[in-house]
Amino acid sequence: MSVPFFFPLVHCRAAAQRAPPPGAIEFFGPVLYNKGMTDQNNDTKTIKLQGVYPPIPTPFDNNGTVAEEALKKNLSFLNRFDLRGYVVLGSNGEFVLLSKDEKLQVLRTAREAIPMNKLLIAGTGCQSTRETIELTKGAAGIGADAALVLPPHYYKKLMTLEVLRTHFFAAADASPIPVLVYNMPACTGIDLDEDTIAALSEHHNIIGLKDSSGNVTKIGALNNRLEGFQILAGSGSFFLPALSVGAVGGIMALANIAPRECLTLHDHFLSGRTESARELQQKMIPVNAAVTSRWGVPALKAAMDFLGLYGGPVRSPLLPVSPEILTKLKEILNEGNITSQ
Repeated sequence: MSVPFFFPLVHCRAAAQRAPPPGAIEFFGPVLYNKGMTDQNNDTKTIKLQGVYPPIPTPFDNNGTVAEEALKKNLSFLNRFDLRGYVVLGSNGEFVLLSKDEKLQVLRTAREAIPMNKLLIAGTGCQSTRETIELTKGAAGIGADAALVLPPHYYKKLMTLEVLRTHFFAAADASPIPVLVYNMPACTGIDLDEDTIAALSEHHNIIGLKDSSGNVTKIGALNNRLEGFQILAGSGSFFLPALSVGAVGGIMALANIAPRECLTLHDHFLSGRTESARELQQKMIPVNAAVTSRWGVPALKAAMDFLGLYGGPVRSPLLPVSPEILTKLKEILNEGNITSQ
């Protein structure tokens, strides 16, 4: 479902962008300055998103309880790499299968394990505006640096631009932290189009987008249209193409099991080593597909177990990969030279 655009923007974001106002406080950590792009009375903070982010799987023990120590150990391993930060409670975190209390528990545990120089982006998009606001405020209180918000999608046919704009603006108004729009049509059945995203970007507290649609043309068009609006590729399958048209980084399941490869690809791109970046992108496509579009979260967790991390069981109704798929998965990891790092 592509959401149509049926009323004009009030003003363009490029015109609304400003340099930091006089006296704005600059930081050397995740927060850069108090932005106030559209309203000088706003005390809105923005963050620099450039870099690589793993969307962290939520580990469960054999009883189905959140395994806090396993989460800490996985993050301790990933902290060794120069990752910009983490997404906690994303699609790979089995967000929709967690209770509200579990979501807050996972965020608290992750915040304890994530250094303050790395961003914690919390998935907080719920079906109702009210619950989205409540969870976003809870995440901010725990120490999340930004919120990643899916569009509500149960009533797909009613999700017009007016509805989505009202929802996202209410969430952004209430949020103490910056908001990123999360376009994930494979899970929501809604593919936010260019004009819809541009309309949402007009809010001073909506600073970016994670786009998992794979539509690189749309990413490029948004980058041309929206000055200062930060776009993150939502999959390792099109990381390099997205970077080439203006994405500033990526939130990729692949980065959980191949953080070095994802960072190396990004570094190759930034340093102009285009052919090396292309070769690595090609090499990672089968690995990425195995833990996303082919076999999903169960395969990602199985890959983590195989590589010496803690994947653990998935939560029902998801099922673990079959022995046949596990054999194929291991072959793909070996062919991609993905080993314990």
